[in-house]
Amino acid sequence: MKITVVGTGYVGLVSGVCYAELGHSVICVDKDPMKVATLQNGEIPIYEPGLQELSVRNAQLGRLRFTSSLGDSVKGADLIVIAVGTPPLPGGQANLAYIELAAQEIADAMEGHPVVAIKSTVPVGTNEKVRELIRERTDCPFDSVSLPEFLREGSAVSDTMHPDRIVIGTESPRAEALLRELHAGLGCAFVVTDIRSAEMIKYASNAFLATKISFINEIANICEKVGADVTRVAEGMGHDKRIGASFLKAGIGYGGSCFPKDTQALIQIAGHVDYEFKLLRSVVEVNQDQRYNVIRKLEAIFGGELAGRTVAVWGLAFKPDTDDVREAPAQEIIGELLARGVQVRAYDPIATDNFRSQFGDGGGGVAWCGSALEAAAGSDAVCLLTEWSEFGETDLQRLRAVVREPVLIDGRNAFDEAALQGTDFIYYSVGRPSLARGVKAPVPELSY
Repeated sequence: MKITVVGTGYVGLVSGVCYAELGHSVICVDKDPMKVATLQNGEIPIYEPGLQELSVRNAQLGRLRFTSSLGDSVKGADLIVIAVGTPPLPGGQANLAYIELAAQEIADAMEGHPVVAIKSTVPVGTNEKVRELIRERTDCPFDSVSLPEFLREGSAVSDTMHPDRIVIGTESPRAEALLRELHAGLGCAFVVTDIRSAEMIKYASNAFLATKISFINEIANICEKVGADVTRVAEGMGHDKRIGASFLKAGIGYGGSCFPKDTQALIQIAGHVDYEFKLLRSVVEVNQDQRYNVIRKLEAIFGGELAGRTVAVWGLAFKPDTDDVREAPAQEIIGELLARGVQVRAYDPIATDNFRSQFGDGGGGVAWCGSALEAAAGSDAVCLLTEWSEFGETDLQRLRAVVREPVLIDGRNAFDEAALQGTDFIYYSVGRPSLARGVKAPVPELSY
């Protein structure tokens, strides 16, 4: 099968490389010539485990090519996948300008009878609008498909090659057959539905997962006040098949390119049809506030005065195994620390350069460090914000030897009781009061 993937962001690049790995002939298109040159040289502009090896191998086998020429790439394609970005506009709604531009260029160049699939996350009704836009510019027959993606950064290759399900939104039996053929052998369920339902499945899935995260963080906050352990609570909940164990890990909230954008977009979609999505608004509000628990715990330890302190920040990416810093909690936490006169020493195994280029800090309030212990040297507190495995494996005795004050705020529950034994760290995690050491509110006597 000849496939053209338009857009080499996270979704487009991973999808294109994996389609080639499945044995298809794939051309990935991007408007940025420098990015294309990078890809042609066998380099990957994002950090995604396993992706570079697959890209190089399939390019050497002649199944994968990269180009900036959309018109030439579309000619003769059996499947054209639109995977360009849909960044949020100031009001929260998705920006469809890149989708529309890609559709126009595809319409002007396509031939034969291709299937045009939108893999980008788009508001309900977008596929129909794109279909009409293409029809206005060409007489070439084509089939329209909504093909939403469900990739997790850090495990996107595995998610593509071992999906839970493939969602196909189309009214065309021909298009359905082609997409079933494309994903044949993956051993997953197929959900074939109308286009609008397929578009909604993507938003509903991400909104529900975001809801689980905010829910368990609210439970964690209550656990801290009543003396319960959120990790045991989540374990007990997760064994219920109706609930499931995934996305029940308490922390400082979600970030990244999907959940913040998609929750806001779904709120906007609801608003456009005169419906207030109260639950999802609360999910967003809880998530926004959760990251500031790090600041509140520092205030409790240092008597409300943070000015002049030095704080080490461990983790800048929004999650481990990625260099993506979009909507990462570290951005707001570091910003708040700087605003309070704190000197920040920051480290991330992969994402420092990305974070530094987006965050800025021309005032020099952040020292960018090359290791976790370097960041911690001379600090009054260490704040763990991303659960990279190297942080949880840190020898706390070595850490104690380099810090000025033994304060550890664990925003991802990376440490356990065994790691803390024999140390004098003032320690706070999320929703585990039994592990808390140092300044803390007493657990109240409960009466009902």
